[in-house]
Amino acid sequence: MRLVLASASPRRRELLAQAGYVFEVVAADIDETRRVGEAAVDYVQRLALEKAEAVAARFPDAMVVGADTTVVLDGEVMNKPVDDDDAERMLRWLSGRTHQVYTGLAVVRGGVKVSGVERTDVVFREIEEEELAVYLASGDALDKAGAYGIQGYAARWIPRIEGDYFNVVGLPLSAVVGMLGEAGNRE
Repeated sequence: MRLVLASASPRRRELLAQAGYVFEVVAADIDETRRVGEAAVDYVQRLALEKAEAVAARFPDAMVVGADTTVVLDGEVMNKPVDDDDAERMLRWLSGRTHQVYTGLAVVRGGVKVSGVERTDVVFREIEEEELAVYLASGDALDKAGAYGIQGYAARWIPRIEGDYFNVVGLPLSAVVGMLGEAGNRE
């Protein structure tokens, strides 16, 4: 069966390939605005499903995977920062605290839809001023939810996590494999 990843994320593409899948990448063009009062879990699950459905409408013979990841601290959603100041604000807020990373997942195959959300708790140590300045100057913070990627420079700030590491990167592979199996077995 044809497999399509409904995401422009290079990290998701790398993870799915590392897991041995052969697939196409087709970014979904949807409105990603969070609805007023929408909980983070509902938000990422809705976006994942909307992405998968949008691409599945163009490729009805394919199994389509959609995903969306966000960082949450004290109930507040942190998507990708809008600029360096926003990234700095986010990282200062995360410093020395534990936050959650939620990834909404959806697999759509014809009329079959399977979706869910993965959660990982991430512990940050206190970020030193010099480290923060170096990281912000790299520009790496701007294309990631919560202004950091666990697999890069920011790894130095994370002494432990509880949950799926790959969820924090942006695609919890074990959950994806399970959903692909479930969608493939439904008629």
